[in-house]
Amino acid sequence: MTISNEVILNNQFNSEENPFEEYMWMENEEEFNRQVEEELWEEEFIERCIQELLEEEEQWEWFIPSRDLPSQTVGQIQDQISLLVLDSDVHADADFDVVIHSSLNPNAKEFIPGIQKHVM
Repeated sequence: MTISNEVILNNQFNSEENPFEEYMWMENEEEFNRQVEEELWEEEFIERCIQELLEEEEQWEWFIPSRDLPSQTVGQIQDQISLLVLDSDVHADADFDVVIHSSLNPNAKEFIPGIQKHVM
């Protein structure tokens, strides 16, 4: 007897012990069907959620001012940006005057916003 014949004979003996083993799932067919149906519903739900997320991402992915903002707002923003000038000579004198005439105490304790307890 060769090895291949032994394997075939062993498989035949195993199937003779329980010839309906591969059909045992049918014993609980309703439970099996319910479980498969739940898995299918879950997969479909996950696919729909992913599709909705992708659609939302596509909708808000790119911010294009000419498309996403009203036309007046874009013009106003461009005007405001053109007014922003970083010229240190223009602002240096104004800042120096503010510092000289300031009534703030440079040695004062740092202000930390929050709830303070008043002691009387």
